[in-house]
Amino acid sequence: MLIALQKVSKSYRTAEGPLEVLREVDLGLEVGRTLALTGESGSGKSTLLHLAAGLDHPDSGRIEIAGQDISQLNDVGRAALRRGVVGLVFQQFNLIPSLDVGANLSFHARLAGRYDSAWQSELVEKLGLEALLKRYPEQLSVGQQQRVAIGRTLAARPKLVLADEPTGNLDEATGDAVLALMLELVVQTGAALLMVTHSTRLAERLDARVHLRAGRIA
Repeated sequence: MLIALQKVSKSYRTAEGPLEVLREVDLGLEVGRTLALTGESGSGKSTLLHLAAGLDHPDSGRIEIAGQDISQLNDVGRAALRRGVVGLVFQQFNLIPSLDVGANLSFHARLAGRYDSAWQSELVEKLGLEALLKRYPEQLSVGQQQRVAIGRTLAARPKLVLADEPTGNLDEATGDAVLALMLELVVQTGAALLMVTHSTRLAERLDARVHLRAGRIA
């Protein structure tokens, strides 16, 4: 398994007491496979992705990526994991305001030592970003920013892509093209994709689908 969650639970403190978000979730994804994670709002989908990325800690359970228990890593180790193995496409784009689109696209790939100008050019073409390379994030629409964020993640050729509604701000045609590009990356590089989506239509294009209901795999 490239990523495995074993009996993972997570709760948050509220004024009314602990709020259980995930309850003993088991989940696994092999190299070269794609998995859609569906569920109603508040079912724990985004929390699961944040835990898998090492951005938060589970209350209990174990999360392994490439055979490594990420709970044993410190902040530096988790950051290195995200830089070298895991690519994130979250709803907060986190583009760097002082860099133009071209530099934003190559940023993570350069950090990981995997910058490939030919691959970036291919991404630019497929994401329709050719005319935007010299613009800055504040000059882009929300949909354009999302395409740049997706391209930045894929440019580094991560082994595991964690995507939270990656096509949520895109029109249907562009969203379909972006998902096709993600699936192509899996085929080309032997990566894996775990994608949160509300779209049954998009979920059906992935290899498998699991549904979260009230913090449990239904």
